[in-house]
Amino acid sequence: MKYNPIVNEKIAKFEEFASLHPYQSEETIQGSLEVMYELERALCEISGMDYFTLQPAAGAHGEYAGLLIIAQYFKSKKEKRTKIIVPDSAHGTNPASAALAGFEIVSLKSDENGIISPANLKEVLTQDVACMMMTVPNTLGVFEKNIAEISKMIHENGSLLYYDGANLNAVMGIARPADIGFDVMHINLHKTFSTPHGGGGPGSGPVGVKSFLKDFLPMPLIIKENDEFKVSFNNKKQSIGKMKAFFGNFPVLLKACAYVKALGGVGLKEASTQAVLNANYVLSCLKDKVSIPAGNVCMHEFVLSSKGHLGEGIKTLDVAKRLLDYGYYAPTIYFPLIVEEAMMIEPTETESKQVLDEFIDVLSKIIDESKTNPEIVHNAPVNTFVSRLNEVEAARKPKLHW
Repeated sequence: MKYNPIVNEKIAKFEEFASLHPYQSEETIQGSLEVMYELERALCEISGMDYFTLQPAAGAHGEYAGLLIIAQYFKSKKEKRTKIIVPDSAHGTNPASAALAGFEIVSLKSDENGIISPANLKEVLTQDVACMMMTVPNTLGVFEKNIAEISKMIHENGSLLYYDGANLNAVMGIARPADIGFDVMHINLHKTFSTPHGGGGPGSGPVGVKSFLKDFLPMPLIIKENDEFKVSFNNKKQSIGKMKAFFGNFPVLLKACAYVKALGGVGLKEASTQAVLNANYVLSCLKDKVSIPAGNVCMHEFVLSSKGHLGEGIKTLDVAKRLLDYGYYAPTIYFPLIVEEAMMIEPTETESKQVLDEFIDVLSKIIDESKTNPEIVHNAPVNTFVSRLNEVEAARKPKLHW
């Protein structure tokens, strides 16, 4: 996740913001409405979308909102479309969000290069498909090079294309989702715009749409009339309703807006290019130690497989636990499911070469330890306050006291 600058935390605590109440009249919260309006417009410019809502409280909440918008759109057209296509390389919450929104999930397998094949898509693209959800670049860290053809196929079928913004940090300032064919998207502010993440909140997952979907956005909308900001309920007839009380997680929105304003267009593009550079540097240093299923070039993240590269009986889980002994919070493991013994590496743009080299050295050392001293890796962590847990028991019978 991105570094959370202290200045953003200070801004979110400004008395002028913190002391406000959401039930105050529009006239007394003009500054806050302006901040949210400006953030919406900035996200539109970055993504190419025409309108945004800031209400959703997390990325998955944004997915759910976006899918409800899609459902409402087809309802307004009196079209019965019941299916959502979800590639096996998509972000992990996509199937759950689609199911929660009332759709049937159609899984789509990636090809041998880890991307979506138009031929495979053709086999599952039927007239009852409402949309296809895509993460671009996908969770393997690969850009979908067939995206133009895929977009054409989806739209010729009368379906919509949904962009999961989990990996927007790889293309921000370089490519805009709307320009490459997407109709709806959500943005994970913690992964792209430096807001906090973890512990169940606080979160924010703004949703952007093309203009033909504006009326279905959650209400209210923030509009600007004659240099005055207003709260509008003009879309209430077709809106999906409210996704969250008031205007969303306002302090989180403040932090994201501060980040966007501080970096500007040039800085945001530089952040993406540096993140891609960092990921490829780590990949190049580790490719001889592990397997890289999707090849030796990636976007801002890559997935490695430790299968066949560790000592007997040692798994990726053991490596992740051993990382704790060296002071590293373990990265995502066993995801995506299409890679055996997977570990996802996602260095952000703020990591220096020194920090990356230290991480590479530690991971390489653990791989060597798995062969020369497998017992210590298998029993890790050994230096932490809490040693190896029985994870099944911890999930089913947690001890919530010291």
